[in-house]
Amino acid sequence: MRAAQDGDGAAYAALLRDCLPLLALVARRQGVAQDRVDDVVQDVLITLHRVRHTYDPARSFNAWIRAITQRRAIDALRRTGRHGAREVHAPLAFEAHADAGAPADDRLVDAARATSLREAVAQLPPGQREAVEHMGLAERSLAEASALTGRSTGALKVNLHRALKSLRALMGPGA
Repeated sequence: MRAAQDGDGAAYAALLRDCLPLLALVARRQGVAQDRVDDVVQDVLITLHRVRHTYDPARSFNAWIRAITQRRAIDALRRTGRHGAREVHAPLAFEAHADAGAPADDRLVDAARATSLREAVAQLPPGQREAVEHMGLAERSLAEASALTGRSTGALKVNLHRALKSLRALMGPGA
């Protein structure tokens, strides 16, 4: 590692290659699943590359790299635990799961409500109907509706308020 810190690329490549078995061993001893050991080793190698300048040649390289590997293994175990708490691998349950879409009878009820709403809007006076069509149904802003109709924003607000009150009365409670 000392030679790698001094810029010897060949020594650095040899160091990385030679420490792979140790990294895998430490990861397995920490309890990392076999299918995740390579991920931990790669994470350690990236960390090693990023923090290699912090290694003190007066201390043991094996102890330093083991500490890094243990911490990366713990990180991997935490990620796996969080993932396992949120994800469930149950293909048969997925296939047997009922569709969460609205049942057909709910769609019929929604269609009936839409029809009755159209009929109620058609009964409104022209100014109120225009306010509902522009701001409620077409979802235009007050300024856009004012520009399209040529009416003031105040008049549109009043008409919309009165229209909503009338629609509540026409459609009944709970509508």
